[in-house]
Amino acid sequence: MNRERLPEYLQFLMNADAYPHPVDAVRLIQTHISFVVLAGPFVYKWKKPVDLGFLNFSTLARRRYYCRQELLLNRRLCPDDVYLDLVALTCHDGEFRLGGRGQKVEYGVKMARLPEERMMNRLIREGGVNRDDIDRIVTLLVPFYERSESSAQVTRFGSVREVGRSVMENFKQTAPYIGQQGLTQGCFDRIRDFAAGFLAHHRLFEQRMAEGRIRDCHGDLHTANICLADEVIIFDCIEFSRRLRCTDVAADVAFLAMDLDLHGLHNLSEYFIQRFMEASGDSGLLSMLGFYKCYRAYVRGKINLLTAVDPGVDRRTAGECREQAGRCFALADSYAGMTL
Repeated sequence: MNRERLPEYLQFLMNADAYPHPVDAVRLIQTHISFVVLAGPFVYKWKKPVDLGFLNFSTLARRRYYCRQELLLNRRLCPDDVYLDLVALTCHDGEFRLGGRGQKVEYGVKMARLPEERMMNRLIREGGVNRDDIDRIVTLLVPFYERSESSAQVTRFGSVREVGRSVMENFKQTAPYIGQQGLTQGCFDRIRDFAAGFLAHHRLFEQRMAEGRIRDCHGDLHTANICLADEVIIFDCIEFSRRLRCTDVAADVAFLAMDLDLHGLHNLSEYFIQRFMEASGDSGLLSMLGFYKCYRAYVRGKINLLTAVDPGVDRRTAGECREQAGRCFALADSYAGMTL
């Protein structure tokens, strides 16, 4: 990692003595929208000053607001001791400090560091996820959706117009990268045409809205955001866009089903959907599942693509993201072919 390419405040945070608690080592993880700093027993998450259209962190005020939203919304599926506080980075007489007096230069979210060995994506690589784990996830998710907001404001996000806006936005954002990161012209055209064709079925979307299946969901429900500790912890929901978070429950569970498919766990993916339908009584989600799995796979491809082309991301991360983007686009293409 080239520290000189990092913002000045991040260079400060990469030093163990920057923290008011013991830190043995500091590690940085980058996404296309965040700097995630692992420092001893805590994690500090800082939002990049970017405006990508579907999110806007371009001002300090916006970053502070969305940090507060991140705390509030993620506490819905996490124990009280995970999402801890809003933290301010200050600068006084040219020196940075976490908290204290001085000009506020950045805001971040402080979290307890979760056990990495219990992260679901890591356990999958080690062959350590089974049906009992899926049952525990379903047991947490079903009551979460039942109590989540389902107001008229939320329900409108399930309309063809709003869903179509989110889906077609992805094609606009990725069109400049056709021919890169595994996104061929043919793949792009097939997925776009499938999505447009499915969106023509207005009745399916209207029925889901009438049944109250549009909820204030998680929005980013994949295995890297699930910790299978003694208590299942589902974290890192979408805080930056109500439109992308408030969605059909089918779209939320499709994300995890898709990610299990991406890991080659098709049987576990099918089991998850079956158990969720049994526990929730929502058999109608099957009519939407292929569409939303395709959408979610394409979104993951887009996220990895945008991370890979970020000039601030290190070469190793960029390479991993390129490979992952190609796999996600190929999976989206396969869903489009199966569900025509």
